[in-house]
Amino acid sequence: MKILKTMCRNIFEYRRKLVSFRPADVHTCFHCTSSQESKSSLRLLFFGTDSFSLPSLRILNENRKSKQGPICSLQVVTSFKAKKNPLKQYAQAEGLQLHDWPFRYSNVQQDFDLGIVVSFGHMIPESLISAFRLGMLNVHASLLPKLRGAAPIVHAIRNGDHETGVTIMKIKPKHFDIGEILRQEKVTIPEDTLMPELHSQLAELGARTLLECLENLQFYYSNLKLQNDKSATYAPKIDTKFAEVRWSEMNARQVYDLYRSLYSYKPLTTRFAGDSGETIKLFKLHYRPDLAESDNLKTVPGEVQYCRLRKRLLVWCCDGRPVEVEQLGIGGRKALSAVEFYNGYLNKIAVPLRVFRTSL
Repeated sequence: MKILKTMCRNIFEYRRKLVSFRPADVHTCFHCTSSQESKSSLRLLFFGTDSFSLPSLRILNENRKSKQGPICSLQVVTSFKAKKNPLKQYAQAEGLQLHDWPFRYSNVQQDFDLGIVVSFGHMIPESLISAFRLGMLNVHASLLPKLRGAAPIVHAIRNGDHETGVTIMKIKPKHFDIGEILRQEKVTIPEDTLMPELHSQLAELGARTLLECLENLQFYYSNLKLQNDKSATYAPKIDTKFAEVRWSEMNARQVYDLYRSLYSYKPLTTRFAGDSGETIKLFKLHYRPDLAESDNLKTVPGEVQYCRLRKRLLVWCCDGRPVEVEQLGIGGRKALSAVEFYNGYLNKIAVPLRVFRTSL
């Protein structure tokens, strides 16, 4: 009888616990944990200096302020020496903590999870890369491994490429642009696109793609793609020789592509033929694929003629086609219109002249 009472009491207690147990409690507990892990968990240190960096910093900061995304804290490393630094101005306006480069900070491993580099221009030391629990990511303005280097946008247009894009990649020490790829996004390059337009487009695309990677970081880290070094091409820094026009070696389209690639950054340059060799800067230039030399008009590369109808200069290239020059400068003097150049120089010459050198 005693045993029977004990069994009945145990059965009663079991039923009471079973009734009081709610599966919703387990679901709620799991949901809270997942929610906390998916929101505001990344502490970022952002490295950048210029206008290409700004959209990425802005989108990360907006995500931080919303408290609905993966970013809980954000600080910025930039160069205080830069004369024009939109990143510094934005960070100050938003109350983000700023650090000058070279970066000296003793608690990187404790205070940050991930480093973000966008158009920074400085080699990050291995000790700093390894200090981040999740490493460092970079936004690069090309479809790596194509156009590794400092000026991928300029080189893409100069090469006459019809396609480019952005790459989100992990940073590796000692070398630029060789790390594993998280994600890439492509864009087309219309044949008349100027460098500032493509620059802005890729900066915004890079910012959006970066945030998408951060929102699904575990997925992208689990699916990293190695670069094929055999397919690599390069986009080194732009020097003064890059802007020089070689009329005997470049066709009209190539001259125009060079102009598009440097638009608003620096003018194309050439020189007068003859002993003076004074530098000429070409400020406004147009491509005219409908024009070509005829049987009655034999030209040589670098020859300049004046078109009265359009009030522009025609400069002939190696393919027997010209580019139109609307505005140019001589030496350090003020810019001249094509009309002013004609009145001051060309109309004093009896026959068409190879005014510009065909090679430098």
